[in-house]
Amino acid sequence: MSRSAPRPSVLFVCVHNAGRSQMAAAFLTYLADDQVDVRSAGSAPADAVNPAVVEAMNEVGIDISSEIPKVLTVEAVQASDVVITMGCGDTCPVFPGKRYLDWQLDDPAGQGVDAVRPIRDQIEQRVRGLLAELGVPGTA
Repeated sequence: MSRSAPRPSVLFVCVHNAGRSQMAAAFLTYLADDQVDVRSAGSAPADAVNPAVVEAMNEVGIDISSEIPKVLTVEAVQASDVVITMGCGDTCPVFPGKRYLDWQLDDPAGQGVDAVRPIRDQIEQRVRGLLAELGVPGTA
């Protein structure tokens, strides 16, 4: 089965790949219903996803408990149409022809679930806006 256009690919990057980028990737995967290739990575990945982030995502019906923080690679950036950074500063490689967005979001590191909820909700709204920009109908 051929497609009229290739699936867009999006890479979410934050420092530890344990909070913001994991939530964003999970929302995009969930809402895009397999219409977008989704990656996430960190410039200095943590050992595990933030437990408060896992709990906050569970509250909206998305399980990210099996996700593992991944290191940011040049290949991941090159393979993505859109690269969205979340506080990783100059550590993200820049390539011509890629679209870069910087989402200013509070870092959930060291925060409890009460502090993570508003960050989660901001990310969901931004992901929904991104889907509209990409021309991908969201499922939920």
